[in-house]
Amino acid sequence: MRELSLHILDIVQNSISANAKNISIEIDEQAETDMLSITITDDGKGMSEDFLSEVISPFATTRTTRKVGLGIPLFKEAAEETGGKFTIESKLGEGTSVKAVFGYSHIDRQPLGDIASVMFILVQGNPQLDFYYKHNVGTNEFIFDTKQIRSVLGTEVGLDRPEILSWISECLQDGIQELYGGK
Repeated sequence: MRELSLHILDIVQNSISANAKNISIEIDEQAETDMLSITITDDGKGMSEDFLSEVISPFATTRTTRKVGLGIPLFKEAAEETGGKFTIESKLGEGTSVKAVFGYSHIDRQPLGDIASVMFILVQGNPQLDFYYKHNVGTNEFIFDTKQIRSVLGTEVGLDRPEILSWISECLQDGIQELYGGK
């Protein structure tokens, strides 16, 4: 994968496969401290201690259609190539948290990519799930929370309605663009 947003998409797909109902994605970009961190947390089924110890191996996967799982090992490698670090914590029946920290200015750090589109795809494809997305760039902050949107819309209006999806797409694009000073 050439963009961090695609790593995020892959890890969140793991969360969805683990029957998560609530998924949190937090990105913190701090050029001043030369750090970019990405944390993905879910309330899915979690992993046993045995599987957790093996999950960073490309030959560990729960999928039955293939014998390799590259998402987590590639995400870990992408962080470590920049002098960063990678951690994963999980409790069976409670959920999982994945955190990757990158050297912000490191020449090998992959670009973030189109995170607005990734978030939109996740919401559009999984309107029954709740996503919390928090993104900081320096002191600027953007939060997108489907629970908050649902509280405004009420139970009668689903996130999968075309007019709501259009608003969500614009909200994500505009919010993320404002983080970078409207670029």
